[in-house]
Amino acid sequence: MDDQTRRSSDLAREWAGLLSNEPALRIRDAAKRLGAAEAELLATRVGKGVQRLKGPWPEIIKMMPRLGEVMALTRNDQVVHERHGTYGELSVNGHVGLIVGDDIDLRIFFGPWKHGFAVAEETKLGTRQSLQFFDGAGQAVHKIYATNHTDKTAFDALVALCRHENQDIGIQAKPAQPKSAPRADAEIDVAALRKEWSELQDTHDFFGLLRKHKVDRAQAMRLAGPEFAMQVPKDTARRLLEAAAAEALPIMVFVGNPGMIQIHTGPVKKLVATGPWFNVLDPMFNLHLREDTIESSWVVRKPTRDGVVTSIELYDPAGDLTVSFFGKRKPGLPEQLPWRALAESFAAKAA
Repeated sequence: MDDQTRRSSDLAREWAGLLSNEPALRIRDAAKRLGAAEAELLATRVGKGVQRLKGPWPEIIKMMPRLGEVMALTRNDQVVHERHGTYGELSVNGHVGLIVGDDIDLRIFFGPWKHGFAVAEETKLGTRQSLQFFDGAGQAVHKIYATNHTDKTAFDALVALCRHENQDIGIQAKPAQPKSAPRADAEIDVAALRKEWSELQDTHDFFGLLRKHKVDRAQAMRLAGPEFAMQVPKDTARRLLEAAAAEALPIMVFVGNPGMIQIHTGPVKKLVATGPWFNVLDPMFNLHLREDTIESSWVVRKPTRDGVVTSIELYDPAGDLTVSFFGKRKPGLPEQLPWRALAESFAAKAA
């Protein structure tokens, strides 16, 4: 028995022990308890409801429209974004993919994608099928779940077509590279950062601004000054969602990780607090936000050729962006005034 097979066998046994005491324990939480990656646990069940998939990954995503309605899930450690709908056409430029639709709206970064699995798991409601994709460290990038409206014949045909010839148990997950510490504030040309921030023409130019000045995103929030970024209370996301629901205000919710950004556009209605989680539980859209992990919240203003675009951004203790909220808008159109008024009301209270 080689080292990988031995580790997989040990993980399978330890995972079974956890589940015997906590049958509802989620695989992501079990992996953390065992000091493993989620994909490593999943790979212990290859041949038992789990099948390896082979790339190229964009080719699999291009086949998604034939499945009909599915549920797309993208998450990070703090936020889970679930959206029902049908995948549209995928356009690819290098390692970057784009799917634009009223329901499924994705910005895909295929570079980190490493492992793919087809999963059939038994639940109280019957067999649940999904396609699950992970990065080289075994962290979930994106998952696609079949629903009652999914074409199951097409789903099974896709799995058969994309099934990897290697169906051995276990994977070799590589430890994630630690995030580099941000440069000291004193090393940043803050005046130049603010000047170029004021000259932005498109929200997408913001990423280039950060790279040019070699500034961490959370650090940029602190250095930009109140004209561009105002820190607000950590419960601002909850109050924002409550106000948007009360006013039937359509919003945009962006949640991402290094391999995917998933976007919801539309209203939110049913809000439920459960322990540390604050949830949107609508028929086509679910959001699960872990409030006790919010390190900071900001009202952010970015100039564009269409006028200022206002967002509310949440950061985790590592300084990573976990979720951002915008008013519903399309490129070429100005920001809706009711959204701006709502976002600015939080900034005004924090001033």
